[in-house]
Amino acid sequence: MQTSTGAAAAVAAAEQLAQSSSGEGKLKMRWLGGGVYELATLDDSAIVLVDAWIWNNAGWSAFGLTKPPELQSASAFAAHLKGRNPQAVLVALTHDHGDHIGDYFELLPALVNAGVPVMTVGQSDLMRVALVPKFEAANLDPAKIVLNDGAGINFGGTATYERITAWLVPAVHSTAAGYPSAGFIFDIAGTRVYASGDTDLFGEMAMIGQRYRPQFAVFCAGNGPFTMGPDAAAEACKLIGAPHAIPVHYAHNPLVLGPKAGDMFAAAVAATSPQTKVTVTRPGESVVLS
Repeated sequence: MQTSTGAAAAVAAAEQLAQSSSGEGKLKMRWLGGGVYELATLDDSAIVLVDAWIWNNAGWSAFGLTKPPELQSASAFAAHLKGRNPQAVLVALTHDHGDHIGDYFELLPALVNAGVPVMTVGQSDLMRVALVPKFEAANLDPAKIVLNDGAGINFGGTATYERITAWLVPAVHSTAAGYPSAGFIFDIAGTRVYASGDTDLFGEMAMIGQRYRPQFAVFCAGNGPFTMGPDAAAEACKLIGAPHAIPVHYAHNPLVLGPKAGDMFAAAVAATSPQTKVTVTRPGESVVLS
């Protein structure tokens, strides 16, 4: 008996999900301070920037670090990315608070003008309603630079750009414009990453982990008035179930934990989810996730 078209499609989708989530699991990560970071294939052919607060990012001084030249201006950063010869750069916007969107509308035109193959994505109503005037003010056409012809993605939706696929997943947080804050699942050349965005701990993280099976997970861990801290982030790590976790979103303003938050997260994970490997990094460092 032949399988129905709908059933065949479901089987094919399940097989693709399993195949994609069992990739080799090698990416580079570079923390840019605060909740902002870069994920890239080892050959730089596919690069994802999670949020865009780069040259104005204040997450370096608490570590006693000086921001390197390529991160000090839009033009320098665009030249830096251009020189790496990527096939695709995706700027993924979790939400519209200043420590995430702060350099976004300077970054995108700089990348376009430098000839970098760049697209962006975020929650659909944020992309196609709230930010449209700002795209236009930056001389950007949302239909040409936002994935899905300007629509972005909503929860349950997906978007693909070359070897990068993104799914929007919930986050428990606020936004300036009132549209939902979000996290992402990225499949970058066959490797899955969960990007929590700014969030508190919530039970549906277990479903996110079961549904997408990420190999790596990046969690906000700064505590203070805005997001969960190291202990709750460790509980989130257990729910997501990724074998390898990295903490971010700390030491970038006086209301959150300082550099010690990374080690606090590692200690909490060791107690809560001891099978999980933790990498604690410093702004500017590139680490290979494997």
